[in-house]
Amino acid sequence: MNSKKKIPPFPELIAGTSRSAIHLEMRDAYLPDNPNFLKWLETGSLDHIDFTAWRRTISDAVARGVVFRRARIVSEPIGDYIRYEHALTELYNIAAGEQVRWLPRRQASDLALPGNDFWVFDDRLIRFHHFAGDGSIVEDELCDDPAVVQLCVSAFEAVWERAIDHSEYKPV
Repeated sequence: MNSKKKIPPFPELIAGTSRSAIHLEMRDAYLPDNPNFLKWLETGSLDHIDFTAWRRTISDAVARGVVFRRARIVSEPIGDYIRYEHALTELYNIAAGEQVRWLPRRQASDLALPGNDFWVFDDRLIRFHHFAGDGSIVEDELCDDPAVVQLCVSAFEAVWERAIDHSEYKPV
């Protein structure tokens, strides 16, 4: 793995993607100071969030033929942050063109999973996300080692196979 590589902005990574982008999320909380999350906690509304940039980035790539799949492994009963993610998935992820599935953590006990959340672009490049214990971002890391790419792709596919489509997942 090479943490010395400059990490391009996410839209640049997507612009260089031609076939697929997969994303595995395994934490129960992210970004504790996220103003959108805090406002949602306060109001229960998502009206304050501007989804335009994300939708444009993803939908432009989908129009070029890129398939986006996101899988989330979650503990149940879910906490506030996962309730927030579930609430915004339809407007944020699905509306942009992503496919999203959810896997209750108890159904992942026998799966070999990498230690960090990640994106894999075109089965060739990984962007690992490193978080602090409270869910704040520490750093991202790029990796193009074929063995690590294969590990992440295999882990994602195992999760995807078991996971429940967003339209059918009812959080506990």
